[in-house]
Formats: sequence, C-alpha cells, structure tokens
Amino acid sequence: MIFGLAATTLVAMVGGAMDYARLVSSRSNLQSAVDAGVMAGGNALKLVVSNNDSIIGLTRQTIETEAKAGQDAPVAVQVSVAPDRTSVTARAEQTIKLMFGPFVGLRTMAISAQARASVVGRMRLCMLALEPSAAGAFALQRDSQVTARGCALYSNSVSESGLVGLDNARVRAETICSSGGYLNARANFTPTPQVRCPAIQDPLRGRRPPEIGECQALPGHPGHPHQQVRPNGAVPNTVTTSTTLEPGTYCGGLHISENAVVTLKPGIYVMRDGPLLVEMQATLQGTGVGFYFTGDRGGLLFDRGTTISLTAPTSGPMAGILMSEVPSVEHPVDPALNTCLHDHKHITPTPPPLGATSPMRIYRIISNNARTMLGTIHLPTGRLVIDAEKPVADMSAYTVVVAQQINLYKGPNLYLNTQYSSSNVPVPAGVGPVSGRLRLTQ
Repeated sequence: MIFGLAATTLVAMVGGAMDYARLVSSRSNLQSAVDAGVMAGGNALKLVVSNNDSIIGLTRQTIETEAKAGQDAPVAVQVSVAPDRTSVTARAEQTIKLMFGPFVGLRTMAISAQARASVVGRMRLCMLALEPSAAGAFALQRDSQVTARGCALYSNSVSESGLVGLDNARVRAETICSSGGYLNARANFTPTPQVRCPAIQDPLRGRRPPEIGECQALPGHPGHPHQQVRPNGAVPNTVTTSTTLEPGTYCGGLHISENAVVTLKPGIYVMRDGPLLVEMQATLQGTGVGFYFTGDRGGLLFDRGTTISLTAPTSGPMAGILMSEVPSVEHPVDPALNTCLHDHKHITPTPPPLGATSPMRIYRIISNNARTMLGTIHLPTGRLVIDAEKPVADMSAYTVVVAQQINLYKGPNLYLNTQYSSSNVPVPAGVGPVSGRLRLTQ
C-alpha cells in the first residue's frame, strides 16, 4: 500500500516536470512565432502602399504558421496597427494539452506571448534635435507652433523633458518621437509624442564641406584678402543700398541693413568668423544659394522687419542644403549682441536654452516675412531660435531642420512642408522620405 502510493507520487512528480518542461518550450516557441509575426507586419508597414488589413493578415498568418497551430494546439491571435502607422502589436494565446495533468484534474493550460515591432525612420524625417541629454532640446514656448503634416519630428535627448511644450504651444505632425520623455504644460501635441524612442544619428554627418576661399570684396569696394572681424566686433561687410552679391567667402560675415534689397547670385556664401545679419527693413533673396558658417562669431539674425526668400542649390557640395556649419565651436557669440545692432532696442539678447551639453552657435529668425526657406538646414552644433510673430517657411515646397537644438518662442508658426516633388531642389540622403528600421519589444 505504501509502496503503491509512493510510486503514484513519483509518477505524478515526473509527469508534472515533463508537462512543465513542455509548457516552457511551447511558451518559447510561441514567443518566437509572435516575434516573427510582428517583424513581418512591420516590414509591410514600411511600404507606403500597404494597408492595415494586409498588415494584420500577414502578421496573423505568420504567427499561426510559426506556432504550428492545429486542432491539438489552437492559437488565438490579436493584431493591431497603431493609428499613426508606426508600430504593429500582436498577442497570441495557445492551448496546450497536458500529458499528466488529468491525474490532478487539469487537462489543458493556456500560454500567451506578445510583441511589438516599431518602425523607426519610415516617416519623412523633417526635424531632428541632436542634443543628447539636455532638457528642451526641442522646446516651444507660449503660443508657438510647428506644423509638419506628413512627416516626423524627433528629439534625441534622453532627458525626461527633452521635448517641451508650454502655454498653448501646438505641434502637429505625422509622428512625434522623444528618446527621453516630454513635458506638456498646457500644450497641444497631435499625435501624442512617443517616448523612449531610439536615438537617430545625424543623417547628414560626414558630408563634404564647401571650399573656404579668399575674402570676397563687396561691389565697389577694394579687395581685402586679410580682412577680419573688427576689434569692436562689428561686421566689416556692410550693405545699405540695393545690390547683387557674388558667392564666395565673406570674412567677418555680412551685414545687410536699412532698406537694401540684396539679391544673391547662385552659389555658396561662406560666413567666415562672422554672422549673417539682416536688419531693419532690408531684403535678402536668392535662388540656388547655400550658407556655410565658421568660427565662434558665426550664426545669423534676421530682424523683425526684414524680408527673407532663399532657396537651396540644386547641385554641388551643398545640393539641397540651405544652411550648414563647421561642426565644432568653442566660445560662440550671440549675433544679437553684435555692435552693428546696438541702436535697435527691440533686438534683445537671445533667451538662453533650457539646458545644454555643449556650446552652440545661434541662428535666430525674428523676421515676420521669412516665408520661403526651401531646403535643409543642417546645424550640428547650432541652436535654431525662432521668435517671429508670423509663419516661417510656409511658402517653401519643403523645409528640413537638423540642429543641436530647436527652440520656438512666443508667436511663430514654423512650417515644415513635404512637397518634395514640386521643387527641383534635391532632398539630401537621410532626410525626407527614407527607409526605416524595426525595433522589437516584448
């Protein structure tokens, strides 16, 4: 009697261990099947022509096939596609028959697995803040807006407030993603930002810089091959009457003032060790032009009453690039503090960033008539500051911004259009419509 009870107990223990091992193995197989399913669905999701029904069907079929679903081991699958079409999520439940469970009244047991495949980079990338860890890498103050329908806004900062929206700020895009978190203090984000997104490397890193040549002389002025910034910091190249300028290297920068209407011939304009200043009621216009900034005094300021209309080159080392810079700076100088502007009380020092991990040149747009800025703005060590009161770049076929930080202050609406086919200005590889990669989470 005792021997028979012991034998039964031993059989039950061995049988239970075998059932447990089978459950563990089946659970692992089911997880692998679900992983394979969402990866298949994610790859389909990257295709612009795909629809939700086809993605769901492909994901479900892959899971059922990989899990070897059958009458003895049925699988129930649930699949969903995120409303913004950036991820595929699946959950599967499978019923496993137990070999020795009936001895204890348990004939079957259910196991489950779930996974999500997120698409990173599938969307048209139209804004990227490269700042790795500071707060406010992409920040909008009161009443400011970014309108980026049809493309993605991305912040690399892992700070819990790497993305900030304050006091009725509004952001509209197809996807909004933060490598850290986001602070929403009475702002309106559409859609709700995704968090903990993997960081994106600068897609324009390693591009060949333009040539920095000898100093360019202004029309009607003798050449100054060794011209540098004046001791008081003023820009030596000052234009106050309407004229046409040639591409080249402007040592100490370029200052356009009063009511001058300055037309730029196609080509590259290097601001060597000085800013690009456009102030008062001046106009700066040019088609097929690119700006390249160097030195601690590099940067730009477009004053409130100015008119700006600029289109990037279609060929050459800056094809598709409207603005770029030397990717290093040590002691940057705020263009708003330039002595050329000392009589203009409305031009206040640029507000400091919410946080920073490295020095940044300042590129500040206050202009209320900067409606055409067609091309890519690439400022790897720059801070783009927009505090105009009217729309910026809204008449551009497309505008892409890749900068260390992007900060908007009270009032402006920055438009990042994506009408790539309506312009002959090429979109640099890595921004605009790009292929994506998948990130699997369980």
